[in-house]
Amino acid sequence: MVRTFFFLAATAFAADPVGIPIWPDANLPDREGIQIGPNDNIRRVHDVTRPTITPFLPPAGKANGAAVIVLPGGGWRILAIDKEGYDVAKWLNTLGVAGFVVKYRVMATGKTAAADRDEAKRNGVLDSLEAIRIVRSRAKEWGLDPKKIGVTGFSAGGYHAAYAAMQFNSENRPDFAAPIYPAVPEKLDVPTNAPPIFLVAADDDRLTAAGNSVPIYLAFKTAKIPAEMHIFAKGGHGFGMTKSGAPTDSWPERFADWMAGLGVLKR
Repeated sequence: MVRTFFFLAATAFAADPVGIPIWPDANLPDREGIQIGPNDNIRRVHDVTRPTITPFLPPAGKANGAAVIVLPGGGWRILAIDKEGYDVAKWLNTLGVAGFVVKYRVMATGKTAAADRDEAKRNGVLDSLEAIRIVRSRAKEWGLDPKKIGVTGFSAGGYHAAYAAMQFNSENRPDFAAPIYPAVPEKLDVPTNAPPIFLVAADDDRLTAAGNSVPIYLAFKTAKIPAEMHIFAKGGHGFGMTKSGAPTDSWPERFADWMAGLGVLKR
């Protein structure tokens, strides 16, 4: 049974699209792997040491020039690569938006110290900001509007999305940000030129409390940055693009409405 499990996992992983290295010149180890189960069919990428960006481009006739960098979650230990990554990018493509899924660096398997998590957070922030810069620098190549490049992230990825909306330069500033059930950054220093932000959480989330989104929302409002927040009654944690019959099922539609309000999508 164990051999079958790992064979299936390796086969599924081999079928994934090939990503673009974020730090092509860095001498980084390669330990990345994937696990499925044992109690579900969720694919979990672990031991990411060579971060990458995987482009998902909409058909040319549907593309509107907008792009979203997608940061899956996983507690800085793994990445829920499908429901918070590839599935999000494929949904964005139906709107004419390009999706760029980031495999950012996470903690090594077996590491548990706070220092290990702190290092993963720092690396994840660097990887996320560099991903934004790379996408913007190659906007012409991918048929993108360099002024319509946003970022979304889930849980730990939401932490990075929120951080990217506060700590940026002219090359890696996202034009809009959407942290979904995010872990809250330790410091909420929102500059006056921060991008608009969109937040989603579930009130019954027992892992990353919906209350985490509130201080982010208030910090942006205090800085007079447009902000929108949706806290749904039910949905738990980690719903991503999964449909479960919970109120959170509609969050992608609310996100699309918000992007249309920004002018990223046509109404």
